[in-house]
Amino acid sequence: MRNTRDLLVTLLSCSILVLAPAALAQQTDRIARVGWVDVSYDSKASPRLDQLEGFRAGLRERGWVEGKNLALDFRVGDGSKAGEFAIELVRNKSDVIFSSGPMVRGVMAQAGATPIVFGMTGDPVEAKLVATLARPGGNLTGLTSLALEFEGKRLELLKEMAPRITRVAVLANERHPGYGSQLRAAQTAAKQLGLSLQLVPVRAPGDFDAAFEAMTREGAEAILTFPDGLIHRQAKLIAEFAGRRRIPSIGGWSIFVEAGNLLSFGPNEREFYRRAVAYIDRILRGAKPADLPVELPTRFELIVNQATAKALGMTIPPSIRVRADRMIE
Repeated sequence: MRNTRDLLVTLLSCSILVLAPAALAQQTDRIARVGWVDVSYDSKASPRLDQLEGFRAGLRERGWVEGKNLALDFRVGDGSKAGEFAIELVRNKSDVIFSSGPMVRGVMAQAGATPIVFGMTGDPVEAKLVATLARPGGNLTGLTSLALEFEGKRLELLKEMAPRITRVAVLANERHPGYGSQLRAAQTAAKQLGLSLQLVPVRAPGDFDAAFEAMTREGAEAILTFPDGLIHRQAKLIAEFAGRRRIPSIGGWSIFVEAGNLLSFGPNEREFYRRAVAYIDRILRGAKPADLPVELPTRFELIVNQATAKALGMTIPPSIRVRADRMIE
């Protein structure tokens, strides 16, 4: 009897070993579906190329190849469509949805139990997206580039470039999650630096002309922007205004400087989106968002536009030159 039982166990074990690769292949052959929901402030209904390149690079590094074992489903449009997009992606059986900025809350409201990975510059706790950074809870997790000391650092950089400034306009999308905490951090830093702030909130592309008029009327001597999709989409417009006024402007992503503004200080955007894929990968492999702590940035870059500095009649101090990660000619 014992020999018969041992033989059955041996045969069963062999069957498992034979079947395991087939089962694994079946799982690998399954196409995972990842939805992407992002806001667009212009007619382009597609993700920004620099963001998408980092995202796709991260996927390839982890073995996810579009058309082979992965399908990306993009939804980009007006912020009011976030919920509608989420419903469509759930209906299409997305395994996980990636979203950013002001779209996250709308996606959260309509995605049900579908896991959501976010990438944002605001405070996800203040925005009530997660319980805490360490233990998100629920079905959301992701990355935030929010480091409140950034706002103080950006003001310090403006002061280094233009030591005589006393009045700085704060141009920010008041709809963006974390707006309040960023503003409080900027106000604290401004007080320490002897600067007064002029808050100039915007909510849509049509608000910028009035914002520029307000800055001119109040005699703004520099511009601090809070990183956000709306601000970045209008970066060239901001640079043109700052150039006409001959005042320095600073933002949080490289795209801001590449559009002609003077300075940016913050995370590397391509790396930020590449890191977001680490969450998607873990969720596709069985992890729960509630167990994945929200990640804060660890790599920052200071970028200076030398051509803009020259056009503004400004000399880049050695203290900034030596710290700059990139100088744009």
